[in-house]
Amino acid sequence: MTKINLSKRLMTVANYIPKDTKVLADIGSDHAYLPCYVCLKHEHVNAIAGEVNGGPFESAQQQVNQIGLKGQIDVRLGDGLDILKEGEADTIVIAGMGGSLITSILDNGRSKLSNVKRLILQPNIDAQSVRSFAKNYNFKIVEEEILDEEGYIYEIVVLEPDNQSTQYTPKELYLGPILLLKKPDAFYRKWENVLHKKEKLLNK
Repeated sequence: MTKINLSKRLMTVANYIPKDTKVLADIGSDHAYLPCYVCLKHEHVNAIAGEVNGGPFESAQQQVNQIGLKGQIDVRLGDGLDILKEGEADTIVIAGMGGSLITSILDNGRSKLSNVKRLILQPNIDAQSVRSFAKNYNFKIVEEEILDEEGYIYEIVVLEPDNQSTQYTPKELYLGPILLLKKPDAFYRKWENVLHKKEKLLNK
């Protein structure tokens, strides 16, 4: 069987994709590595790989064709959630962008979230924006992860629809309600870094 080697970051994202997912949408798919990995592992899953630029779109198409997953993965060219039909995807991944851009994509495409059971979001910076989206649009933060990969620290925020309108404090939105409970080593490394940078600025 063809094997896809994912980075630690994408493998962690993949681990949060529910096993009963029917249609996975990966927005900003980066060569469609994640959809290819998921579809090779789970034959029942169909996937949509979205790219906004022609070069990455063609690379994703080539990757899907080479692995022989053309019948399972649909590579689409378009902006954000515009590539989806209403209610088409039940799991959506947006990874490797800034938190404000992820939030903007979700905000602009809210009509496409009607059938979504899970959003798996990996902001490179500004995870607070993603958590604020959850608070403002009736999603609950069900899991969070922070990891260090080759000196870069990444946060993953997993959201699910929330009928109870869970409330979060400003501290929880900034640091992450679940990360505040877990507090792994990467959490301390990240915020010690931020503290040192802020102290330098204050000293200047």
